[in-house]
Amino acid sequence: MASRRCLPAQVVPSDDPSLAPVVTTSGYVPVAVATRSGLNESVHFGAVVGIDRDGRVAFSAGDCAVAIYPRSSNKPIQAVAMVRLGLQLPGDLLALVCASHDGTPHHLDAARRILATVGLDESALRNTANFPLDRRAANELIRGGGSRSSLQQNCSGKHAGMIATCVINGWPVDSYLDVDHPLQVAITDSFSGLIEEPVAHIGIDGCGAPAHALSLTGLATAFRNIAIGAAGDAGSRVYNAMVTNPVNVGGDRRDVTAFIRNVPGLMAKDGADGVFAAALPDGRAVALKIADGADRARPAVMVAALQALGVDTTVVAPLVRQVLLGHGHEVGDVASIVDLRG
Repeated sequence: MASRRCLPAQVVPSDDPSLAPVVTTSGYVPVAVATRSGLNESVHFGAVVGIDRDGRVAFSAGDCAVAIYPRSSNKPIQAVAMVRLGLQLPGDLLALVCASHDGTPHHLDAARRILATVGLDESALRNTANFPLDRRAANELIRGGGSRSSLQQNCSGKHAGMIATCVINGWPVDSYLDVDHPLQVAITDSFSGLIEEPVAHIGIDGCGAPAHALSLTGLATAFRNIAIGAAGDAGSRVYNAMVTNPVNVGGDRRDVTAFIRNVPGLMAKDGADGVFAAALPDGRAVALKIADGADRARPAVMVAALQALGVDTTVVAPLVRQVLLGHGHEVGDVASIVDLRG
């Protein structure tokens, strides 16, 4: 178990005992700066935690103990629960269950294949309809007269996995998003063992599925447990699926795919509103949250955190660099300024 050496949470009390504590601005520190034409233009605040090979907190900046919504960074944890419940898929399809995919034809075909394993099609999906994340795929769809669909939405792989798991266990499919559905109850039960702390709160994610809130340290711990094999065979299958199928986890031009491709052995997953988590099979792990939800600050902070843990980021760093443009030309970038000296 990781040593939880973090800054104390700064919380806003609530009259509603069911609500998790809400972090204040004092729980975040400057982690990245955007520089334009030689002048600092914007500063992003956030929190980040790194775990070493022995499972101890190597460093933390900001408040890594307060509850956050990891959003799609929770997908590998949810996938572990599904595999434990009997979901049997080849690695490329299991990676899509863990994905926030781009919605390219390749991704859509994989989601259909997951549903086909239990004799269903995309009409069974209950996630929020949307256009593909990939701009080219979305533009082509719109030019052809297409519209939003659940299949194209980036979480359709996870939802296809949830539906397949329900069929395997004889559970109702139409209500699979309900927080008290047997599937969601089992997923929630699985969280506590992986994050090594209680689930702080359960809300509703953008796709309609339950969104579990936990600490940054809990998120890093869960990724570590999956990567090192402590989550059992189900966790090892999820880890192997993600690291061997990086395009299915995101897409050809996505930062998360670049990290997996270019840091050997790294399991990584991005999440909406500025969340990113990663782990290696030697036990090193990182989780971060950008306070304002800006995704552009995530790559630089993740690179800095991995470097602080002694991970070689020489290849990936230039690939995920976030460039600022002026009249179509590069005039600056987003750089990490977080102090990760422990």
